[in-house]
Amino acid sequence: MSGPVQPIGESYQTRLIDEAAKAVRDWTNMSKSKDKSDDNVDALFKLPLTEFTNARNALAAQLKKNGRGDEAADVKVLGKPPVSAWAVNQLYWNHREAFDKLIESGERFHKAQSARSGAKVAEMRVALDARRESLKKLSDFAAQALREAGHNPSPDTIHRITTTLEGISAYASRGDGPHLGRLTHDVDPPGFESFGSFVPVKQKTEDRKQEKGGGRSRRQEAGTTQRGRDEVRKSEEADKEKVAAAKAALQAAKKSLMEAQARVRSLEAAKTRAHADLSQAEERVKEITKRARSVEEDLKNGWREVKDAERLVEKASGDLERA
Repeated sequence: MSGPVQPIGESYQTRLIDEAAKAVRDWTNMSKSKDKSDDNVDALFKLPLTEFTNARNALAAQLKKNGRGDEAADVKVLGKPPVSAWAVNQLYWNHREAFDKLIESGERFHKAQSARSGAKVAEMRVALDARRESLKKLSDFAAQALREAGHNPSPDTIHRITTTLEGISAYASRGDGPHLGRLTHDVDPPGFESFGSFVPVKQKTEDRKQEKGGGRSRRQEAGTTQRGRDEVRKSEEADKEKVAAAKAALQAAKKSLMEAQARVRSLEAAKTRAHADLSQAEERVKEITKRARSVEEDLKNGWREVKDAERLVEKASGDLERA
């Protein structure tokens, strides 16, 4: 038989309090350390591209030295992004307002596409127009960032940047999108079949069950009942809405492609003009150099004539004195 329960002494209570406080401090320090580590990784992707590899290796070595081997291994495998992905990272860190508007346009498009209202197609077009405007503004910012960093904003690079931005916009409503601000590669938009992902989950599940249930579709099972006819009509209307939405998205994609092609042609024309201006400038430099050499020769001849005149004056003065 056990004896009476002894009251907890003050020393034991103090020890419990100290241990609890230590646990809180350890958890707080761990959280701060994790936040600092995330900040350090973010800082890698803000650096000039030429500094990425050395900074990444230095950070991994420091983490390993501090006894954080798992984090060091994660940092060590971070790939150096191509210049196009690097430029998109800079847009995220330095032009967040414009970047967020692009994300917002993607979310708005998804919301409009999932809606059942009669203004669905019109709302989708508004969202696509907003996305197109954001893409143009961000591509201009990217070209500026590339030039300032000493990179060539070639049409191919700008095209890959725009494609990545389109992909990020499309992933805005999904949970499997890329880690913004830390891209290590270009991003491709999800395939056209992704429009099926915007169909309500319940409806898709029912469709799959019916496909597995002996080959009879919901429309076939509807029979002659009024409810069945209503379901068929609603399903047809939903199909029409999805087709209209897909057509609107296709038209917007074609318009974006045409604008991108026009922009590429404009850049190529600007490049041609720049080459022509450079050629003219080189010819001008050659002409000025030639004239400068001619003036220099004339100046030398003038000095010789001055010297000759001075000698004649001296000779005439001597003759005059002797006379």
